[in-house]
Amino acid sequence: MTKNLNLPSQILNTLAETIKTENVKNKNLRGMNREFETRHDGTLYIENRSWLPCFGDLRTLAMHKSHKTKYSIHLGSGKMYQDLKNLYWWPNIKAYVTTYVSKGLTCSKVKVENQKLSGLLVQPEIPQSKWEKITIDFITKLTKTSSGCDTIWVFVNCLTKSAHFLPMKEIDSMERLMRLYLKEVVLRHKVPVSIIPTVIIDLHRISGSRSRRLWVLV
Repeated sequence: MTKNLNLPSQILNTLAETIKTENVKNKNLRGMNREFETRHDGTLYIENRSWLPCFGDLRTLAMHKSHKTKYSIHLGSGKMYQDLKNLYWWPNIKAYVTTYVSKGLTCSKVKVENQKLSGLLVQPEIPQSKWEKITIDFITKLTKTSSGCDTIWVFVNCLTKSAHFLPMKEIDSMERLMRLYLKEVVLRHKVPVSIIPTVIIDLHRISGSRSRRLWVLV
């Protein structure tokens, strides 16, 4: 017992013509003709879904009615596919639906209207002096050197884009990182005003009698 799909009359009429022997092509059935059943009105169905062959442009008609009725509000391809697959079947139905929706002018306009405006480009703040603002990164999982280093600690000056590449070991302790940072960056360029972070670890920097917590990019 199958549910009544209430197919539009033009689809029924075209199906009646389609299922005639001279109009049925094996390529449309894709080897599934043995699984089709016949309804009382003469249309073919499989798993309660009406078969729509290529003949008569039925597939476009079904997609048009599903997509452009006043109640459908121009469904996206995902929702439209979910609705159609409960009623109709043909090979590669999802690809057909995706292509059909992507060509719709109204859908393209709706997508543009609902996209968040990117806004004006914002000029990054330009540092006043060298090494005032820096970025830090780690290049890891490298081949070990003769001294056992397998990581490079990268410091980049945001103003001139000059950089320091400090060899280190991935297992180095915080104390080791602190000494390396003091020796190669602070002693050469003084303490930077800001460090741009992503993933955060703690690095304690000691300068004279003052101590301070820095946030370092991994």
